[in-house]
Amino acid sequence: MSVSALATEDRIDLGRFPRVALCHQPTPIEPMLRLSEHLGGPSFFIKRDDCTGLATGGNKTRKLEFLVGDALQQNADMLLTQGAVQSNHVRQTAAAACRYGLKCHGLLERRVPDTDSGYESTGNVLLDNLFGASLEFRPPGLDMNAEAQAAAERLRAEGHRPYFIPGGGSNEIGALGYVSCAQEIVRQSADMGIQFDWIVMGTGSTGTQAGLVAGLHALDANLPVMGISVRQKRDMQIKAVHGLTERTLAKIGAGSIAQSKIIVDDGYVGAGYGVPADSTIEAIRMAAAYEGLLLDPVYSAKGFAGMIGLTRSDFFKPTDKVLFLHTGGSVALFAYEAVLLGK
Repeated sequence: MSVSALATEDRIDLGRFPRVALCHQPTPIEPMLRLSEHLGGPSFFIKRDDCTGLATGGNKTRKLEFLVGDALQQNADMLLTQGAVQSNHVRQTAAAACRYGLKCHGLLERRVPDTDSGYESTGNVLLDNLFGASLEFRPPGLDMNAEAQAAAERLRAEGHRPYFIPGGGSNEIGALGYVSCAQEIVRQSADMGIQFDWIVMGTGSTGTQAGLVAGLHALDANLPVMGISVRQKRDMQIKAVHGLTERTLAKIGAGSIAQSKIIVDDGYVGAGYGVPADSTIEAIRMAAAYEGLLLDPVYSAKGFAGMIGLTRSDFFKPTDKVLFLHTGGSVALFAYEAVLLGK
């Protein structure tokens, strides 16, 4: 069944899950005409989830609608989460907590090596502090979800009622935000009269890709999602995305999906998470120069670099219509000034 044929059908009832209002939606889908011309096809479009509205936007806002809804139902008074130092997720979680009168506590992993002196005070960290989040730093390589769970026990002993949100908001509750986005894309596709051939996105903590795949699968939409890994090897990322996709499908009562349906390319990770490769820098500059778009050096630019690389290797047909999911994060650009400007 085509995507457009599904546009008026709501096969997934998300109204039964606790949810709050945080997100500007639907976010626009826009053509990238100059980029398409520059690369010689296919036809590129962009889903502007950098425009979700909360604290400069980003993909985590969709997840937080369901996570904060669940937290309030459980009578929590604090959101507790973790991420890397320049975490888009922690920034949006802190802002969501402000919106609903909750406290926020974040654990930040020093995951990126060889950063400059301002890395831990600018960009997302500046906004974390502006939103009043209390922060703890951790060395690299720890099980950060386990560290956060331990912090939750300590905070409970101090009289708080913390609600734990895993890194990236990536569990089956958070992934509902991208089940909802899948519904949104299907409707927009029909309204625009465009049937997309691919979705391309950066994939890290798995919740965004898993939610999209689960939602599209539940809608019988034949629209493959190419995840460009920002951290893990392909096999590990596929396994992680598939596991969360299965749990999300179980939550919405939509059956199961074969692992072969999870598509990941790990060719654009570079030296590691949060370390821009040459292709990352090229993607940031190309998006800015041709489309006036700001990509972040951790997630969206590596995803965009993958789309550029796949185009150059003739992975896409010239007639394909490729939708790039912009997951936001431009605030992190300020923490990478030296790299971006060659200082």
